[in-house]
Amino acid sequence: MNIKKGDTVVIRRGKDRGSADKPKTGRVLHVFPVKNRLIVEGVNLIARHSRPTRTNPKGGIVRKEAPIHRAKVALFCKTCSGPTKISYKIIEDAGGKKSKIRLCRKCGETI
Repeated sequence: MNIKKGDTVVIRRGKDRGSADKPKTGRVLHVFPVKNRLIVEGVNLIARHSRPTRTNPKGGIVRKEAPIHRAKVALFCKTCSGPTKISYKIIEDAGGKKSKIRLCRKCGETI
């Protein structure tokens, strides 16, 4: 999966996508690569009814984020200020160690 924890993503589909001129964005909190899903901050909120416990004596309704499918989001590029796809480039440093970096396909900047 090319999206990692801490990335900023744009919601492309679903109830939380926002409007066409101002799509909703959020930071990735957790990634589930096996299920091809991720949790985005402030997106796909669900209401969880909790019973009273010692830690939460009042109980009640708790709002929390639910996983969203990878196909419904796109990575956000800060220089392009919009959604983008990713390309990869392998860079070799002076010590001979190779590292793989992610690039924006529109502007070519590293993500």
